Formats: sequence, structure tokens, C-alpha cells
Amino acid sequence: MTTKTRVVIVSNKCQCRRCGDIIESKHRHDFVTCKCGAIFTDGGKDYIRRGAEDPSDIIDLSETYEEEYEADW
Repeated sequence: MTTKTRVVIVSNKCQCRRCGDIIESKHRHDFVTCKCGAIFTDGGKDYIRRGAEDPSDIIDLSETYEEEYEADW
């Protein structure tokens, strides 16, 4: 067996520098935008996808950790 590492997403959150809105995607394909529409997040705890016209408008507030697991391949 081989030991591998994966990232576990606890929360998928970010804040908009323009309007100050904190948004959170809570489940897969939960596409959320801030109130001014400058940023979005998506993916819930399955993946983190972010977007903005200006990426510097995004403040990452996500919580993640790494865990090891046994892979049999």
C-alpha cells in the first residue's frame, strides 16, 4: 500500500474587497456571488472554484487541512 495526501475542505468561503460581503459555497455546484457581483465561489466541500474580473478583489477565507490515506494502487 502507498500513503498519499489529500486536501479536505472544511469551508469554502471568501470575501469581496469591494463590498465586504462574505460568501460561502455549501455544496457541489452551489454558485454564489457577492452582493456587488464582483466575485464568485463554487464547489462547496468538493472543490474550490473562484472567479472575479480582478482576482485581487478576492480575500480567501476557506478552511482546509491535509490528511494522509492509504491507496492500494
